[in-house]
Formats: sequence, C-alpha cells, structure tokens
Amino acid sequence: MSKNDDIITDVFGPGALPPDSEGEAADAAIIRLIEQSADLEGAVSIRPGNTASYSEKVALLEILKEAEERQKFKGHFTLFPDEGPYRYDQYPKHMEFFKAGAIHRERIFMAANRVGKSISGGYEMTCHLTGMYPHWWEGKRFFDPTDCWAAGDTSQTTRDIVQSVLMGDIGQFGTGMIPKELLEDVRMRPGVPGGVDSIRVKHTSGGHSKLGFKSFDQKRRAFQGTAKHVIWLDEEAPHEVYGESLIRTMTTGGIIYVTFTPLQGMTPFVTEFQKSLMEQELAEKKNGNHP
Repeated sequence: MSKNDDIITDVFGPGALPPDSEGEAADAAIIRLIEQSADLEGAVSIRPGNTASYSEKVALLEILKEAEERQKFKGHFTLFPDEGPYRYDQYPKHMEFFKAGAIHRERIFMAANRVGKSISGGYEMTCHLTGMYPHWWEGKRFFDPTDCWAAGDTSQTTRDIVQSVLMGDIGQFGTGMIPKELLEDVRMRPGVPGGVDSIRVKHTSGGHSKLGFKSFDQKRRAFQGTAKHVIWLDEEAPHEVYGESLIRTMTTGGIIYVTFTPLQGMTPFVTEFQKSLMEQELAEKKNGNHP
C-alpha cells in the first residue's frame, strides 16, 4: 500500500466517524477530508517547482470528490441549522409542532402545500430512528432503538413522498433524511417498483431501530400487529386506519402524528381534532393557564 492510499478514505466504510446526537461527526468527517487535502497541497507547495506526482493528483481528486459526496449524505443535519437564513428559530410553527410531542400523544400538522409538513414529519421520524436529536429539541425523545411505521395514502405516494423524504430518490438511498451510513437491511416491497417495505437504522445506543413503510390502501388489516413507538401518517388517514394505528402506541408510551393539507375540508377527522383543541383551550382558560 502506498502512502497516498492512506489518504483516501472509503466514503461509507469502517473508517467513517460514529455519529453523535447533533451531527458533529458528519461535519468532522468532511473537515477531516479538507484537512487531508490541505496537508497534501502543503507538501507539494514546498517542493521545487511545486510539482505533484500523478498519484498525488489522483489522491487529491479522490479526497475532494469524497468531501463533496459526503455533503449529500449528511441527512437531517442539513435542516434547521443554528445559523443562516434557514436557522431553526425562523420556523416557529415547525418548532411548536416538534415541542408538542413531549406532552401530546397525538398531533397533526395541518397546513397549506409546500410549507414543509412532510419535511417536518420526516425530520422527527429520523430523530427517533437514529437517536440523533438537535440541541434545540424540546419534543418527545426515545433513548433506545424504536420500532416505527411511516405511511401515505397509496403505495405510490408512500414511495414518492414518505420514502423519498426519509431515504432519498430510488437508486440514491441515503440522500434523504436518514444518513446512508446508518441504513441497513433495506427490504423492497413486492409489486411496487422501487418501493421499500422495511429498513433497519443504526441507533446511537448501539442497537438498531426498525421502520416499516405502509399505505392506507392496504386497509386496516395491514395496520394490525405489534406495538410501535412512532407512527407517521402523511395525509389524512381513514378512521379505521388511524384508530388501529393509535392502538399500536398504547403500551409503548408511543406517539402518532399526521401531516396533511385539508383538501377535503372539515371532515370528521379534522373536526375531531378541532374539537379536542377547543376543549383543551377552554380547560387552560378555566385553570388560568391561557393568555
């Protein structure tokens, strides 16, 4: 093995730094690559004529390519940053939604299209699957691996929206919210081209979380079974599907949340949540806890 071989690190191999709760390791891996590039360039610059050998040029190119590639696989660390125009405190509604998970077993993020509902749903799911919570997180936390479901209204929308948010586009798994180096045991869904049935995700505790992808068109029977810690429903769910999903979280201290745009107006599903919200506000006013 040549000296230059030591410089080149496998993008997702054993040399990858273990992730921590705030994504510092993902940034550190990129910084390490940049430092390697600078070291190599520095070594070349002090030579007469500043000449680099062919192998050194190849090594430098590989380092820079890997640093660029890693930027694609940083997962949810790229969202809601501490600084810049997209910093987390610029999204008060999203922060309120996350925070509510600490005290509410059921939540909905009901809003217009293109405001980040599914992004928020995927972000929270990724936190629970990986155990990687940002420092500003005030919502529900799980300290051990979780068993979860994520579902859309059809097999196709689950694949094209929910799966895409969490895993990235078909053929580029690992470019979504969940970092590629944490994805394991990806099992495809029969009859749905490019659709994933289930995955395992490395958790900061050292164990593995599980996530199953489902769709409302599978009907209630598909939502029966074992207990779950987290269930994310993207789009308004049929009553029987929601009820069955809610049962799955009863014995785990689990949570269920729904992200959707109310395209069907004041359906019984929406009305029930509105009623609960009004009852809660009345109770807070009665107790003197409401402004």
